[in-house]
Amino acid sequence: MEWLETAVLWGVPVVLAITLHEAAHGYVAKLFGDDTAAMLGRVTLNPVKHVDLVGTILVPAAMVLLKLPFIFGWAKPVPVNFANLRHPKRDMIWVAAAGPGSNFVQALAWAMVLVAAVGSGVLASDGLSRMALAGVQVNMILMALNLLPIPPLDGGRILTGLLPTPAARVFARIEPFGLFVIVGLLAAGLLDNLMRPLMHVAARSIAAMVPSIEPILRQLYGV
Repeated sequence: MEWLETAVLWGVPVVLAITLHEAAHGYVAKLFGDDTAAMLGRVTLNPVKHVDLVGTILVPAAMVLLKLPFIFGWAKPVPVNFANLRHPKRDMIWVAAAGPGSNFVQALAWAMVLVAAVGSGVLASDGLSRMALAGVQVNMILMALNLLPIPPLDGGRILTGLLPTPAARVFARIEPFGLFVIVGLLAAGLLDNLMRPLMHVAARSIAAMVPSIEPILRQLYGV
């Protein structure tokens, strides 16, 4: 039953990470004037509203069970009508950043849980500590992956919002090919190299707020 235990210990953080990521997009979009996601019931913590059977459960679970050196997944995209935003180009940045931002906050929260679990006795809290460690890793990976400046990833939308309008329009044309770029980088073994600096910065920030976890983060991310 080891595979089932592993699936549960990783499945809970994965579902939370993706659910809160998508809900954050919808919530911030509503704050800035677009209630499309809210009207469709996507500004919710109910994972059923966000979970994609393949992208949220099957793909991440298979990667964990195969003990691959990385893990990723996806949820049902939250619909955002950027034309409804009060300042579409500027507000797009905040809506896009909300997802990775939620993952950073979750990584920080899991880090606190991990410190508490280990501090109360590794043997007594082994399951909790393993889940917390998975929570840190899952959220760091999703945060870093989504911050890559490749449309349609959140980092691509952030960069689109930051670029001058003519350049932004040209850059946005990459979006239909974004998935192929990501898969190509993954196949070439370059994706991890691009994500690691982002995870390193996030790990240093978490270590500054939760000093007790620094030895673990140093081992994982070279903090």
